Amino acid sequence: MAPGLPTAMDRPHFIGIGGAGMSGIAKILAQRGAKVAGSDAKDSPTAEALRALGATVHIGHAAEHLADDATCVVVSSAIRADNPELARAAELGIPVVHRSDALARLMDGLRPIAVAGTHGKTTTTSMLAVSLAELGLTPSYAIGGDLDAPGSNAQHGEGEIFVAEADESDRSFHKYAPEVAIVLNVELDHHANYGSMEDIYDSFRTFADRIVPGGTLVISADHEGARELTRRLDGAVRTVTYGESQDADVRILSITPHGLKSEVTVVLDGAELTFAVSVPGSHYAHNAVAALAAGVALGVPAAELAPALAAYTGVKRRLQLKGEAAGVQVVDSYAHHPTEMTADLEAMRAGTEGRVLVVFQPHLFSRTQELGKEMGEALALADESVVLDIYPAREDPIPGVTSELIIASARAAGAEVQPVHDKAGVPEAVAGMAKPGDLVLTMGAGDVTDLGPRILERLSK
Repeated sequence: MAPGLPTAMDRPHFIGIGGAGMSGIAKILAQRGAKVAGSDAKDSPTAEALRALGATVHIGHAAEHLADDATCVVVSSAIRADNPELARAAELGIPVVHRSDALARLMDGLRPIAVAGTHGKTTTTSMLAVSLAELGLTPSYAIGGDLDAPGSNAQHGEGEIFVAEADESDRSFHKYAPEVAIVLNVELDHHANYGSMEDIYDSFRTFADRIVPGGTLVISADHEGARELTRRLDGAVRTVTYGESQDADVRILSITPHGLKSEVTVVLDGAELTFAVSVPGSHYAHNAVAALAAGVALGVPAAELAPALAAYTGVKRRLQLKGEAAGVQVVDSYAHHPTEMTADLEAMRAGTEGRVLVVFQPHLFSRTQELGKEMGEALALADESVVLDIYPAREDPIPGVTSELIIASARAAGAEVQPVHDKAGVPEAVAGMAKPGDLVLTMGAGDVTDLGPRILERLSK
């Protein structure tokens, strides 16, 4: 049985309650019986889903939104120090808790699986949550994206397993003590917080060291950054490797695409096992094998878990089909790092016979400054691309850093790219490019996702 509610979190207040990570914790606390309240910059379906669970959600940030009887204030790294609700918490002496600490407390008394890596965390966490639920194990889970509806990024389950996406961006994954941890890959990203690969390796090493005694690290045998991390661990933790490499403990023998699905054959404990993956691309097949290895490490029989993985059909913004109009499919992708962009573009190429067109919105000035050249090279995999201005998110502009860095790199790599500075002009630009049989990919971690329905509307005219 899952544990009850941490006493100090029986009346939590969330600043930024509508965010992917924050809303998940708020949902679980509400389902455990907490009197949840919070605020967000704007209303959203996620906020409405929390209200349906009994939460009080204020729109906008103001000191009076924080109730005097709140037992804690939950924040993420995105909350600025001058937030009025944060200032009010200091006045009232209400403890401030980082979301990673809140999530860690929710895992107390359970058997956590923590999924880490530069790319693929949301998908792999979701695969585990869906497949374990399919087997009737009723896990709790907290994911960085919605499965099929607003608010479906988290669930309080009655089972003993808790599956959590473990975020390395602000080192918050150091707070968890998993029984099983997954490291999908290790690359340099989040340049505002990490200055070098040495810094990244040290951070992932700290995460691996947090695995409980007798626990297991499931880690890629193919990704060079993951292999280097394994070498640095030097046997300090029980490790199970997976991938196509000859020395992988769970070895992938084949990945056979079938349109927007695939079939995977692995060797696990000396026996071959074939199962279906209901999302396209070899990187998603690798995610499924990581999920399989983690479930087996926790004691779930492979012969039961493998077919259950096919129940996972996707997460919002992870190659999500938004619709079709005039013979053109529109798919939404959260990819914002060159490795993710390349993987999703290769998956779309394998899954469609027509041209692949991209609407790309760079995410963060710091990421564009460091990886703009590689982003442009990734766009060369598309037939044509539209590039928007940089989505700043939490960052202030950096002088000289614009989307032009990406556009110049893409053109140097032979790509056909056009800049569009006003999002309102994108549907018309795409309509001028697209032909029946083409696939349009809206790509990026910002509000480019809003353009899918508008593109479909314009194409249908």
